[in-house]
This record gives sequence, C-alpha cells and structure tokens, in this order.
Amino acid sequence: MKNTIFLGLILCLFGVNANAQFQRTAKGLQYQIISTNPGAKLKQNDIITFNAIQATETDSVLFSTYKQGQPVKTQVHPSTNIADLMDIFSLMSVNDSAIVKVPVDSIFKGHETEMPPIFKKGANLIFKLKILGVQTLEEAMAERNAAMEKLKAEGEKLKAGEASSIQAYIKNKGLVTKVTPSGLQYVVKLAGAKPKPLNGDTVYVNYTGRTLDGKMFDSSVEADAKAGGLNQPGRTYEPISFALGTGRVIKGWDEGLALLNEGSKATFIIPSALAYGDRGAGADIKPYSTLLFDVELVKVARVKHTPVKPAAKAPIKKAPLKKRTAVKKKN
Repeated sequence: MKNTIFLGLILCLFGVNANAQFQRTAKGLQYQIISTNPGAKLKQNDIITFNAIQATETDSVLFSTYKQGQPVKTQVHPSTNIADLMDIFSLMSVNDSAIVKVPVDSIFKGHETEMPPIFKKGANLIFKLKILGVQTLEEAMAERNAAMEKLKAEGEKLKAGEASSIQAYIKNKGLVTKVTPSGLQYVVKLAGAKPKPLNGDTVYVNYTGRTLDGKMFDSSVEADAKAGGLNQPGRTYEPISFALGTGRVIKGWDEGLALLNEGSKATFIIPSALAYGDRGAGADIKPYSTLLFDVELVKVARVKHTPVKPAAKAPIKKAPLKKRTAVKKKN
C-alpha cells in the first residue's frame, strides 16, 4: 500500500499521461517521454545527473534515488544491454522525464533460472527517470577535481585538529600513555602473565569502542552496550576472534594487541591514520576520527612459529702476522 501511494505521488511529479501511447525502440523497450521545454538532446560522452525509480509492474519499489536522498551520475555511451537505458537517454533533454518498460525476459535471457520470483515471464521492469543536469566530460572532471581539493583541504584541517584533540583528551583524563612510533597510544590497566601473541596467532578479544567525545559505537560486552544505550539486535555478546597481523582489523588493533600479554586489559587511543582515515565508517565514525577502545585479550590460540635464528656473526678477520727477521748482532 505504501509503495502504491509513493509511486502515485511520483507519477504526479513526473506529469505522466496514463493514456499516452508508449513508443518502442528497436531493442523492444517501451517508453514515454514527458518534455515540458524541449532542449538539446543528450549526446554521447555527456555526464548526466538524474533521479530514477526502479519498480515492478505491481508497484513494488526496488530502488529509488528519492528514498536514497541523492541522484546518480553516469556517462552516456553506446548501449551494451537492454537495461542500461542508453537508447532512452539519447532521446531526452535536461528536465525531461520518462517511463521505460524493460522486458524481464530480455534481461534474463540465457539465464532464466536466475530470475527473482518477484518477476514473471512476460513481465516488465519499470524505470521512471528525471534528467536533472548535463555536463561535458571536461566540466565533470573539473567539478570532481575541485571537490577533491576541497575535501583534501578539509581533511588537512581535521588532521591538524586531531593531534591537539588527542592531547587535550589525555590531559583531561589524566592519563599516562605509552606511544608507539606509528602514533598509537595505550594504557595497560591489567597486565597478563602469559606471553604476547605473534602474527598468525588467533586472538580472542572483548572490546568496547567509543569516539573521542564518548559516543559508544560498538561493544562485544553486553553490560557496556546496555550502559551506553547501544542497540545491537541479534548481537551475540562474546569475544571476537581473528588471526593477528592479517589485516582483518584496523591497523591500530593489529599493532596494539601485539603489545599485550595474554590476559591483559588496556585502553587504545587510535588516531585516524591507524583506523578509518578519511573514509570514516558509518554514521558514528566520521572521517579523521580518533577511536578509543577498551580491550581485553581474553585468549590466544597459538600456531607453531618457526624459530627465528639469530643472525650469524661474521668471522673476525685477523691481520696477518708479519714475519720477523732475525737480526744478527754486530760484534
């Protein structure tokens, strides 16, 4: 019902005439183009920005840029398959809308067994398109480069502020940390008595992660998660396990856990360069975020390691002894 209402609103937005005759392309696409102020048609290599809805004939929305909150961009190029819509884009101008019916039999021709059950033989996949803008390739590249430069400048500003934020946090909390050459800072709260893990060993770790402002974003400890108001439906609260030093976790974890004896508890202060960097991770971890982890190295499953042989010492070369010549004493 909600999907039907949603599509009904979109149809009004597109100004679709339900009684209009669909036209057909040579490949079998049926289409209607709604144009209120026709302009130049889209050309090969143009970069276009458009909104799109993908739905079944029974009004089930499969994808919508309106729901996603962001239009998509693509380059107009010769059509390579019936569902890429390139044959339709070349018929449209900026501000034009279109409804396109793509036969699902054509999409799944040759691999019919892969057709999802929501589609029936002879049905159509419905696309609703709205062209928002067009750029030349040069214009699009210039816009992209400008955006990247802006992000780079913002990133440098955030990186510069990150170091001072870390120091302010440490001072405010009265922490005495150890610092590694990479920038990882850590405090051992409880030192275990067993050996430290080596790369390749499987480590079992309980943890609670927070951002520098105290926002909890993940925890394997149920009590911590509840105390932090963390909603993790279906989460099994137990130590996570992974092979150390294999890149399964962020760099700060691989480095930090190798510094702890089995059974230790510690706090890691991990700068963004050793975490998620300029990408961030989800809504809680913004780009250039310093991360705090309270960790417990619960157990280490050790693999057999080849003993490291000490480097052979180079033999000390002795200078050859000079042959002594007997000197006869003069009478």
